[in-house]
Amino acid sequence: MAIDIKKLLQSVVSHGASDLHLVSRSEPQIRIDGTLKAVNLPVLTGEDIEEMTYGLLTEKQKKSFEEHLELDFALLLPGIGRFRANYYKTLGDIAAAFRIIPTEIPSLDDLNAPEIYKRLIKREKGLILVTGPTGSGKSTTLAAMLNEINLTEHKHIITVEDPVEFIHQNKKCVFSHRELGSDTNSFSKALKYAMRQDPDIIFIGEMRDKETIEAALTAAETGHLVFGTLHTNSAPGTINRIIDVFGGDEQAQIRTMVASSLVGVIAQALLPKVGGGRVAVPEIMIPNNAISNLIREDKVHQIYSQMQLGQGTTGMQTQTQILIKLRKQGIISREDAIQYANKPEELKKNINFK
Repeated sequence: MAIDIKKLLQSVVSHGASDLHLVSRSEPQIRIDGTLKAVNLPVLTGEDIEEMTYGLLTEKQKKSFEEHLELDFALLLPGIGRFRANYYKTLGDIAAAFRIIPTEIPSLDDLNAPEIYKRLIKREKGLILVTGPTGSGKSTTLAAMLNEINLTEHKHIITVEDPVEFIHQNKKCVFSHRELGSDTNSFSKALKYAMRQDPDIIFIGEMRDKETIEAALTAAETGHLVFGTLHTNSAPGTINRIIDVFGGDEQAQIRTMVASSLVGVIAQALLPKVGGGRVAVPEIMIPNNAISNLIREDKVHQIYSQMQLGQGTTGMQTQTQILIKLRKQGIISREDAIQYANKPEELKKNINFK
């Protein structure tokens, strides 16, 4: 007995969940506040899931999925919501994951974002990275930053995503949303041709390969403000991830490009709040002369100590500091703080951490 997928997605939205998972040999599962919970429905078979989900696809999407066994796409269901969907195979059966994309784009104030975010988006050029694992709120933070620009500046903003998630209405800015597969064939090619489209700002949904990273750095160096994402857990670790993509003979040049173009890294995690809900924990690195020199000289391991200096003027903060602050306010539990910490031993040794 197949379940009506649209009614199920409507239920997911009304429960305030972030994701829906359909996997054979399991009942449908939804993620609320970061935790998976089973829905009170029958265990699904692969045939059930295929019958539920194939009707959401175009013929082109069906052909692509059957050829590649993977499919990413955005889905708009009027009256229900917008979703990022991924279809895949598990033990020969089709499976699907749906991520809910809020139709109302939050402001930076709605997110209680640090004041430094509003200073960063005023930059005329450079590279701003928002990083973190899947489900850490990167897309929402970036959407709020672009929304702030849309409310205050007159800019042309090009987004390149796979798939397009948040759709911005043109307020003061003009948005050109480009989706991989339907509007462009690759991130790197879209970035190459973006230079001819007179952009002020470019948003790259994911900097996943050498060509894309190199094109993003070049765009940032040549007078554009570039936003991008990476799956890294710490601000200094982001530098290593970028450089390690390149061969040894290229790394010195890339370090120089990163040092000159990087204007901010926000490494974000979402932690469960005591009593329900989740709270963002952003580690923020704003490269100053000292940090830029450390990047050029391949001394990334020394960046963390630089992030602890002069924070009142730079806006920088370490993850440990934010975890201690949230714990003192009773917003997060001690156990969750330690579990999510990049430096759990440093956290436990701090005299202010109870």
